[in-house]
Amino acid sequence: MAGVVVAVVALPLSIALGIASGVSPEQGLYTAIVAGFLIAFLGGSRVQISGPTAAFATIVAGIVATDGMEGLIAATIIAGILLVLMGLFKLGAIIRFVPFTITTGFTAGIAVTLTIGQLKDFFGLTYPPDTVTVETTEKLAALVGNFSTVNWQACLVGVVCLAILFLWPRVTERVPSSLVALLAGIALVSGLGLEVSTIGDLYVIDSALPAFRMPELTLELFRDQFANGVTIAILAAIESLLSCVVADSMISGHHRANMELVAQGVGNIASVLFGGIPATGAIARTAANVKAGGRTPISGMVHALVLVAVLAFLMPYAALIPMPTIAAILLYVAYNMSGWRNFAHLCQTASKGAVATLVLTFVLTIVFDLVVAIGVGMLITVVLFMKMVSEETEVKGWKYYCDENSEVTHLRELPKSVRVYEINGPMFFGMTERIADISVKDFTRYLIIRMRGVPSLDATGMNALENLYDYCSANGVSLIFSHVNEQPMKTMRRAGFVDLVGEEHFRSCIDDAIAHARELLAAEEGAENLMKTRG
Repeated sequence: MAGVVVAVVALPLSIALGIASGVSPEQGLYTAIVAGFLIAFLGGSRVQISGPTAAFATIVAGIVATDGMEGLIAATIIAGILLVLMGLFKLGAIIRFVPFTITTGFTAGIAVTLTIGQLKDFFGLTYPPDTVTVETTEKLAALVGNFSTVNWQACLVGVVCLAILFLWPRVTERVPSSLVALLAGIALVSGLGLEVSTIGDLYVIDSALPAFRMPELTLELFRDQFANGVTIAILAAIESLLSCVVADSMISGHHRANMELVAQGVGNIASVLFGGIPATGAIARTAANVKAGGRTPISGMVHALVLVAVLAFLMPYAALIPMPTIAAILLYVAYNMSGWRNFAHLCQTASKGAVATLVLTFVLTIVFDLVVAIGVGMLITVVLFMKMVSEETEVKGWKYYCDENSEVTHLRELPKSVRVYEINGPMFFGMTERIADISVKDFTRYLIIRMRGVPSLDATGMNALENLYDYCSANGVSLIFSHVNEQPMKTMRRAGFVDLVGEEHFRSCIDDAIAHARELLAAEEGAENLMKTRG
């Protein structure tokens, strides 16, 4: 039963998203059928529903407009191969490394882009034949320049359908609001005889079932579409794994991320070879599946089979669907995916750096594309993270110390010839200049570096310690290390630093290190006194 419910939800969305993607309505259904079935069968989530999504619509539309279906097929095959490889190389944990600010930013950006793309049909605008509307900025310019051609009848249908989409869930959630809006739009246009464009006016409806077609693909075409393939792969990976996480929270389950990526790759390749478009996990349809009682992959496969029946027997009636209704459905989808509440909350509560990342990712998604947005966003995030961590890492000198095992808190002064510096925080390339702040006096004989608070040490940090050793050697100072943790110790051994300093100069705790320094000082003083006596 859950599969039937999901099919009812997916039907208008698949048709609408097919049109929004610049292809025919049935190609949206092909995607839901082929990719939806295979991903449910092979996937790493028991309840995930896959198919065409709003996130892909603008990307696909751009590829189709510039490079045609052959370009889209090549890009999607590349994406599918990359997704399979990501799964095989166990990169399913990739979602953990994409900050919430970036996912929120590009999701909101995609929502805005989708909204701008639907306003033409929502208002029933008419563009001159030579109008180019591939990029979002071009669509916006065309909207402004041709808004005087607004069709108020189309606008009426769009407003009514949009109102139904927002208000119908308050009446009941048993019947999808998108289906009610679709039927209402058909009734308005057909019943009142309104002069509003329908799907049948713009597209030739084909009710044939998906059929395998091997396109003519060339190495040059694959090379030209590689960047688009990467874009599709990144978005498919992020959105499908996010959907899996949402599904897990609803059923208290756990998905297999790597298997899900493999399934997404196979499903996408099959989808375009059977006339469809790229697909990924659809959060709304997955949620509908869970709410309807779906707990196994069977519901996802049933949803695909039900759509096959719809395609075979009911597809000709899709010609009656008004274009403003399609636009209203997609505007509603854009609103739901925008995450504007999260966006506003982050702007109010996050740090300035995080807000800058959020806004920049949002703007770049609209103006350029997803890869640029994510790339720049991740770069900024990494830089901000390094800055934050480096600021948390501190190097401080000691003048007094407290016995670690003493029950009574009391301070003891260090020997004059011994200096102690404590490092807290990871030692990586972002904080090495702090090591350079460590200094010794003319009378210093031993420098103790306490590393209890250092969880990790990278190659640049190791180089900083080697420079410190050279500095100490030049000044006649011996290094002693206290409480070096496992990972830094391994790095030091691998670099030969332990042998260079001497194994005996690595002590388990600060008390032991200071006692070791006192012993060495006493031995030196004894040797000096002996030399004086003999002299």
